[in-house]
Amino acid sequence: MLRELLEKNRSYRGYDESRKVTYQELKELVELTRLCPASVNIQPLKYYLAWEEEIVANIQKNTKWAGALPELHLPLEGKCPTAFIIICQDTRIDSNTARFLKDVGIVAQTMLLGAVEKGLGGCMIGSYNRMGIIQAAELPEEIVPLLVVAFGKPDEEIILEDAQDRVVYYRDERGAHHVPKRRLEDLIL
Repeated sequence: MLRELLEKNRSYRGYDESRKVTYQELKELVELTRLCPASVNIQPLKYYLAWEEEIVANIQKNTKWAGALPELHLPLEGKCPTAFIIICQDTRIDSNTARFLKDVGIVAQTMLLGAVEKGLGGCMIGSYNRMGIIQAAELPEEIVPLLVVAFGKPDEEIILEDAQDRVVYYRDERGAHHVPKRRLEDLIL
């Protein structure tokens, strides 16, 4: 079951905009994060949920997608996510944001696997306009955004393949997204 979830959990950059992600679905994804391990159990992470169209659009315009394919300007028009969760740190709990970056990865992956279970998908977005995100979400000074995670119903084909020489993802002439993965033999020392 885990392998199947992992195979379906891709970094989607195209979504069916007619399928809206609800506030309740986002809350359920954040509920999963409460079960995750946390560094020294300090738990300084907080989550901003965006599902309303205007706020989602404001967050979207402050993100940059698919750095390896800058000529495509992804997501394409009409293929944007319908929700976001901004993973933040409450600096009143702990001001050292670098200390909790592994926690950010753990909770992001957990939410994405939860999304797959719901028939949704997502994408972690580390390239964003920080001040634009703070303004779009109206975050107070003590809440620092660390990662933006997009959610929606996937509407693109993603093909996993064994990497040969390069691991850079690419799109073929049909628009299918190819993701080369290193072979198991290449990973084990």
